[in-house]
Amino acid sequence: MDYIGIDIGSTAAKVVARGDHEMEFALPTGWSSKETANIIKERLAGDGIDVTGDGAKVVATGYGRIAVEYADYVITEITCHARGGREMGSDDCAVIDVGGQDTKVILISHGVVQDFLMNDKCSAGTGKFLEIMANRLGVDLHELFDMAEGGETLSISSLCTVFAESEVINYIGEGRRREDIAAGVVDSVAAKVAQLAMRKNLPDQIILTGGLSDSRYFAKILSEKIGKTISPTDRGRYAGALGASLLAEEKTKRAAAKL
Repeated sequence: MDYIGIDIGSTAAKVVARGDHEMEFALPTGWSSKETANIIKERLAGDGIDVTGDGAKVVATGYGRIAVEYADYVITEITCHARGGREMGSDDCAVIDVGGQDTKVILISHGVVQDFLMNDKCSAGTGKFLEIMANRLGVDLHELFDMAEGGETLSISSLCTVFAESEVINYIGEGRRREDIAAGVVDSVAAKVAQLAMRKNLPDQIILTGGLSDSRYFAKILSEKIGKTISPTDRGRYAGALGASLLAEEKTKRAAAKL
């Protein structure tokens, strides 16, 4: 049996397969979640996994989860990210997931979701904001973090992405160093994520998931703002897909036990 977790986010789709086949991969979501789901289906088939057969169980989650027509179960992001975060962290931890469109803070106690928060629809505290600003500075995300680490933080105070971009454009027009602008951009996102996270009583173990999860620099800045150590995770972008695959297995085994 193969247990497949598919997490279709607003920016990227992540897939984790466990069981007879072990693999994980990511691809851009593109304009159509349905088209992305079909591409995933074909790629899995090329690796010997027939998601429409009896030998695979699929859980879909994320922004585009309803587009995965071959999914056996469709489960919310909070549940899947909590299950994946628990696997990467512990039964008692907090998960801060900075995605392309939203940021989630999930509190897990004794292996169960106790509470959670999500940001509003503004993207100023998400990965999309960083992508927009990186494009404005002519670099990719990794280069943005590298530049920021060597810069002096400039204030970017706007809560709106459009107005914040205007601030960046003004700094560029003034001839400010890209490193200093990059430091301001990263600091601005970290501040907004910290404001959200600090609305809850955070436990000692906090892990970072999502597209920024492997950035030691972002984890460091976020730790300073929250006042607790935030642990980056090398595979954190797959937390939702991993959780979905684990839930696929757990649901399948519970169903079998009832027979």
